[in-house]
Formats: sequence, structure tokens, C-alpha cells
Amino acid sequence: MGQGGEPRRAQAYDGELGAAVARAQGGDEAAFAVAYRIVQPGLLGYLRGIVGDDAEDVASDAWLEIARDLGRFQGDGAGFRGWTATIARHRALDHLRRLRVRPRSAALEQDVLDLPGPRSTHDEVLESLSTERALALVRGLPRDQAEAVLLRVVVGLDGPSAARVLGKRPGAVRTAAHRGLKRLARQLGVEGVTDDASRTLGEST
Repeated sequence: MGQGGEPRRAQAYDGELGAAVARAQGGDEAAFAVAYRIVQPGLLGYLRGIVGDDAEDVASDAWLEIARDLGRFQGDGAGFRGWTATIARHRALDHLRRLRVRPRSAALEQDVLDLPGPRSTHDEVLESLSTERALALVRGLPRDQAEAVLLRVVVGLDGPSAARVLGKRPGAVRTAAHRGLKRLARQLGVEGVTDDASRTLGEST
């Protein structure tokens, strides 16, 4: 099972998140606020990578739907993160359709440039992803790569969960995330992402 990277950090809160969600389903508003505080940073980062400056508005719409449908959710903390990401993705796609805007696609397909590096730089890329500049770069990735990277390293979903949100096979999501990370590494000036990063991104943790 996977042992590294941002998904593990997010999953460290899954026990607390699951307990908060269960209390919130029983009507505890303070517990819903706890769940919101745990989930919102990753969800907002994901949405920024899809809709840019409109992320706050889309997140607000998503949380209204999450609050409305909370009683229908069944699952644990990790499941709740996947469920909220699915709702946020639907709201983001609705928003883009209304604007008749498509996320930008990078013009250059230069993933073949495997930059040599003696070690995995997965963590360096993840640290950089917290910056607005990096999120702008993510928006320049092809859609499948952008969403795979955002779900795996910003929201912190494991491979199968990210695949469910996107409606794709885990292998396809793993490949897209690895390609996206390689491109980001190059654009951020980080040396090549090794196979260790690919394994981490693709594993169920």
C-alpha cells in the first residue's frame, strides 16, 4: 500500500472527519463545521485548478448541496472526501458550461522529456502545489491530467477514489497524474519525477 505524499497527510484526518460527519448527520452543527474545516482547503485547491478565480463561488454552491444531501451520505471520512469532490466537480462543470468556457489545454505535448533525477521529487512538487502559481500551471494541463493531479495530491484521494470521482479506470488516472506531475515538475523547475512518484500516485492507500 502507498506510503508517501499528500494523500497520506489528508488521510491522517479521516478518522476525525468520519466522526464529525456522523455527528453532523445527527444534527450537530459544530461537527459539520469541523468537517468543513478539514475538507475545504483541498476542495478549494481542486476547484481553483478547474475554474480559477471562481473557485470560492463554486465551492459555496457545492457546500450548499453537501449540507442539503448530508443525510443521504453513507461512508467513512475517506468516502466523504470522495463524495464532496464528486459534488464539487459537478458544480464546477456546470459553471464552465454556463460560461461556455473549456479549461485551457497545454499546447505543447512534451511529456517525452524525461528529465533525469537521482531521487523522487514528488514531495517537492507537492509543496509547490500549494502556491497560486502552481495552480495556474495546473489549469494549463490537459483536463484529464489536471483533475488527476488535483484529486490525488490536493484533495488527497487514493487512486481508486479519484478514479470513481472521474468515472475512469484507476490505471488511466494513475497515468494521467504521473504525466501531469512530470509536466508540473518541469515547469516548476523541479527535477524529473521518478517511478516512485508514479507508484505513490497510483496506489490505493
